[in-house]
Amino acid sequence: MRAFPSIKVLVVDDQALVRMGFRMILDAQEDITVVGEAHDGADAYRLSCESSPDVVLMDVHMPNGTDGITATKRITAELPGVRVLAISTFDLDEYVMDALRAGACGFMPKDISPEELVQGIRVAHRGDAVVAPRLLTRLIETFVRVPRVWRRPRLEGVTEREREVLTLIARGYSNAEISAALRVADSTLKNHVTSLFAKIGARDRAQAVIVAYEAGLVKPGEHAPTQSGP
Repeated sequence: MRAFPSIKVLVVDDQALVRMGFRMILDAQEDITVVGEAHDGADAYRLSCESSPDVVLMDVHMPNGTDGITATKRITAELPGVRVLAISTFDLDEYVMDALRAGACGFMPKDISPEELVQGIRVAHRGDAVVAPRLLTRLIETFVRVPRVWRRPRLEGVTEREREVLTLIARGYSNAEISAALRVADSTLKNHVTSLFAKIGARDRAQAVIVAYEAGLVKPGEHAPTQSGP
C-alpha cells in the first residue's frame, strides 16, 4: 500500500512492448503510478485531458499518427500542470532541440537504465529540467560550432540583472548558487526568474538555457560574470 500520493505518469509510445516495459519499471516504484498508455500523439493528448497525469513520458518519434513533438506543443500549451519528458531511440540533436522548444521539460534516450528513467520522472515532477549528460554536452558543442547572433527581439525588455540570472542558469547554477553569486535573497531571485521566464517565453530552465546559448550570452569555459550589487 502506498503511504503517500503517487506521481501519475502517462506512457506514450507507438510500440506496445516498449510501453509495457516502461509500465513495469515505473509501477514497481512506491511513488509512481502509470495512469495510462497512448500509442500516438493524439491519443496522448486525449488521455492527458482525461487522466491529468503529472508527467507524460513522450516518445517523440512516432511515424504513424500525430508525432510526439506536435503532441508536446499542445499538451504544454493547454495543460500547464502537466510536465512532458521526451524520450526517443534517436537522440539526434534536432530531436532534442525540437522537443525542448515544444515545451518538454527534458529529453532522454531510450537506452538509459531503469534507475535513470525513474530518476528522470521524479526530477521532471519536481519541476526541474532533465537532459541526459551526454546529450547536454553535444547540445553545447553544437552551439559552439555554429556562430550565434543575439536575437534582440527575444531578449527585449530583459534587465541587466535578469541577463545575469539567465547567464548563470545556462552555466548550470542552482537557484541557491545564483543567489550567492549575485548576493540577492532567495525570494528576490525567484521574482527575477519569474519575470525573466515570462519575457523570454521560457516555461522552465531547459528552455531558458536554449535562449541563453542562442542569444550568445554563454560559451563553455567562460568564468562566471563579475558579481554586482542587488
